[in-house]
Amino acid sequence: MALSLTIEGLDAGYGAVKALRGVTLDVKAGETVALLGTNGNGKSTLMKCIMGLVRPRSGRMSLVVDGRSHDLTRLSTEEIVDLGVALVPEGRRLFPKLTVKENLMLGAFRMAARSAIGRNLAHAFETFPVLKERENQLAGTMSGGQQQMLAIARALMSSPRLLLVDEPSVGLSPLLVSQTISKIGELKRSFGLTVLMAEQNFNQAIRIADRGYIIVHGEIAVVASSVDELKSNDIVKRLYLGGG
Repeated sequence: MALSLTIEGLDAGYGAVKALRGVTLDVKAGETVALLGTNGNGKSTLMKCIMGLVRPRSGRMSLVVDGRSHDLTRLSTEEIVDLGVALVPEGRRLFPKLTVKENLMLGAFRMAARSAIGRNLAHAFETFPVLKERENQLAGTMSGGQQQMLAIARALMSSPRLLLVDEPSVGLSPLLVSQTISKIGELKRSFGLTVLMAEQNFNQAIRIADRGYIIVHGEIAVVASSVDELKSNDIVKRLYLGGG
């Protein structure tokens, strides 16, 4: 099922603060693309723009689904979710006073996902067995790693085709970061997803990415067609690999 995302010349911000400046990138069907950058460089703002949570000031965002192009700048968040886009937000954004299972069920609100609730719930529990063990536990009482698992599983409950993952490593130990990134890669393959992942942990992100972009001060500073190209870039060496 073909799906691709194209962003051209995107400007966005908050009041007088300009967070994105002429951002252009694309994600082709079946790819895992890493959007790399340190805190405060616009990664989360871009994710929110794609989801319709922040309206761009200028630029174009189009999602092609089964050969039909949709202008995301004109759609509501609900309409974007209905196209098969799901976001795992930075900081998880769970409902802490609801149980694990209740959080998962809220992820299945999309009409197209309601008929697949049983199958998707079974997949979620198979992928993350700890969620099955704790399905009646309040989400807010779980560990950070468990909450990240729940946030990813909640997104999968909507039967997405494009998965946006925003800073999955935040607040996790190095071991849990590695496990979480690996799990995203496994889910991409098993569900046939297209993935755009915003991440500041370069070495972890490139383990599952096909290619990537570096965003600096709201602008795309590096466009790389492969992981090897990313590794050899001078900006990457300076920012992430300790180069001169």
